[in-house]
Amino acid sequence: MAVKAKAKTKTKNNVKEKLDALVSQLENVGIVPVIKLDKVENAEKLAKALRDGGINCAEVTFRAKGADEVIKRMVKAYPDMLVGAGTVLTCEQADTAAKAGAKFCVAPGLNPQVVQHCLDKGIPFAPGVSSASEIEQAMELGLDFVKFFPAEQAGGLSYIKAISAPYSSMRFMPTGGVSADNLNTYLAFNKIVCCGGSWIVPNKLLDEENWEGITKLCREAIDKMLGFTMVHVGLNCANPEEAEAVADEFDNAFGFTKKVGNSSVFASTYMEMMKAPFRGTHGHIAVATNSVKRAVYQLSLRGYDVDESSVKYNADGVMNVAYLKNEFGGFAVHLVLKK
Repeated sequence: MAVKAKAKTKTKNNVKEKLDALVSQLENVGIVPVIKLDKVENAEKLAKALRDGGINCAEVTFRAKGADEVIKRMVKAYPDMLVGAGTVLTCEQADTAAKAGAKFCVAPGLNPQVVQHCLDKGIPFAPGVSSASEIEQAMELGLDFVKFFPAEQAGGLSYIKAISAPYSSMRFMPTGGVSADNLNTYLAFNKIVCCGGSWIVPNKLLDEENWEGITKLCREAIDKMLGFTMVHVGLNCANPEEAEAVADEFDNAFGFTKKVGNSSVFASTYMEMMKAPFRGTHGHIAVATNSVKRAVYQLSLRGYDVDESSVKYNADGVMNVAYLKNEFGGFAVHLVLKK
């Protein structure tokens, strides 16, 4: 009995580690495409289209025949891709998904038997919830990450905020009615890890086998999610006197009011003159984003790595500063969290 208890505890701990790793990965991606692919032979092409657009993730729904084969093909072609199974309603489907290589399972509702089966098998599972009672059921089963479904129809973000308030450790993946237009509204709430949706892989583009169109939608969604905007340009000056002199020029010419700080002098909010040479050959460019963490992940996929020594976090533990290793025209690039 003691041996069985130890084995059960070990499995439970392993599942928790897998689920924590999954949540971290999903948080980086931000968007989970919900896929219903009828043509199994297009699995690899669709996976490539998603990856090329910056989304190395997919929830393949069991509503389509051959979903397990789609998962198998995607995982074989791209072993690092985060491929999960959706609409997993039975223990048999969960086993089939796991055998195909699914790295997690998702369901529209919460079936305690299926959840427990997956946990016992070491399969990360995110059941669907839409009420406080279901959240408490999920917690009783040892879960701290769930799908919220159907998100918009159940009340949207305001409802999620209200219902999640008593459950500080629970985090959510809203799915159902989420689109490019309301994605950032959801992701701005700190209890939301990512959002699921089918708008990135519309049936029309799948039927047309328009892989370039899907890649374009992915890239547009990622760029909109990150919301990159230029904040200011920092110029490296030799000393404080030069920094103030340059700031005075901007003030005299354009009315950019000078503001002297400890390490730099600003001319309005757009130009920053460093009192001593800082990062970058000529200076730095500050780019604001909705999520520095997601931006770091996405930029790494595009070939731009971050200087780990430059990463900083705010009082809430959220990454809010990071410099890229690359210089752009002699300027370092400085990612900052939007206020």
